[in-house]
Amino acid sequence: MRAPHPRPAADELARLSACATAGAVNGGQVSAREVVAAALERIREHDGRLRAFTAVWDAGAARYADAVDRRGRAGERLPLAGVPLAVKGTEGLESPQTARLVAAGCVPVGATSTPGRGTRWQTYGATDRGATLNPFDPRWSPGGSSAGSAVAVAAGMVPLATGSDGAGSVRIPAAWCGVIGLKPTNGSVPARDRAGLNVAGPLARHPQDAAAYLSALTGAPPPDHGPIRPLRTAWSATLGFAATEPAVARTARAHLGALAGAGAVETVGVPVVLPDPAACWEALRGRAADGGAERAAHRTRADLARALDAVFADAELVATPTTPNAPHGHDGPGDTLSVALTWAFNISGHPAISLPAGFTPAGEPVGLHLVARRHREADLLAVAAAATRAAPV
Repeated sequence: MRAPHPRPAADELARLSACATAGAVNGGQVSAREVVAAALERIREHDGRLRAFTAVWDAGAARYADAVDRRGRAGERLPLAGVPLAVKGTEGLESPQTARLVAAGCVPVGATSTPGRGTRWQTYGATDRGATLNPFDPRWSPGGSSAGSAVAVAAGMVPLATGSDGAGSVRIPAAWCGVIGLKPTNGSVPARDRAGLNVAGPLARHPQDAAAYLSALTGAPPPDHGPIRPLRTAWSATLGFAATEPAVARTARAHLGALAGAGAVETVGVPVVLPDPAACWEALRGRAADGGAERAAHRTRADLARALDAVFADAELVATPTTPNAPHGHDGPGDTLSVALTWAFNISGHPAISLPAGFTPAGEPVGLHLVARRHREADLLAVAAAATRAAPV
């Protein structure tokens, strides 16, 4: 007879991935109630400084955790049993994304910050206690609009948080906070806007957690993260139009080189020159000034699709920096378009992920942005897993 697994200590719970947490809850080593109590304690410890949360649901979280424990005693084995979940403030408990994660066993513990009213840029987070702060340096914005979600995950308050990405709002804060942010293929999960550009996706520290989250959203089994062959990857620092800072480009490109050295990717000389999507995105979101602008947007969308079809005929991934710029301060980005390298793929619908890529010589965090063929999230997550094996998150 095998000896029972030891119960994790409270501080150990903070280091567990979401999948390991669910395994411990399903295996009876710890209760969902204990896991959630430890997460709430970490929020109390860290959030006064970082301001990731706009509300913390102590009583509600306890009720959800008790429900998970009752389901476990009844014999259910939930894929995300007892996993503390931070919920993007604009999503709430009633969103399809949150509901599916709760059904998989997640326990929502609080609402996270978004830009809110009073700022015209989205790479920012606001609370009634002040701006949300970047865990790497409080002088910097954490990105947005899923600002508090990225900070809550990066600071170890929770292992998973919900995000939504209409132009880069999952990937940009992931890059600036040093975590993983995934935008699934448009249409694979319910869109959050009439234009179909805004897609639900996870913020996570571990690729297997992002995979489990995606599985809970789509109902498809998580992809296998075993060894893979190198995926043919086309690099572009600018996509043909972005004003990318040289230090940011060099840092992202160096991380791509490290992934090539680890056997995850093979860089190929496929040019990636896309039409600038700015006017197209604005028109598709209903911000076009007239019918002519809308017609031009549809032409740009078709040109973008053709250009990407040509790239993906010879490459399996496109790699860029996640943003053309390093994190800006709390006074905003000025004239810089932080979405310049992300929003084309909200228009085209391709899945994309931001992976931590290290830091510029000035210490600024950078993300490596990978884009795959439609419905090939498995390729993105496989590379993310290879990156974690090479340099654990």
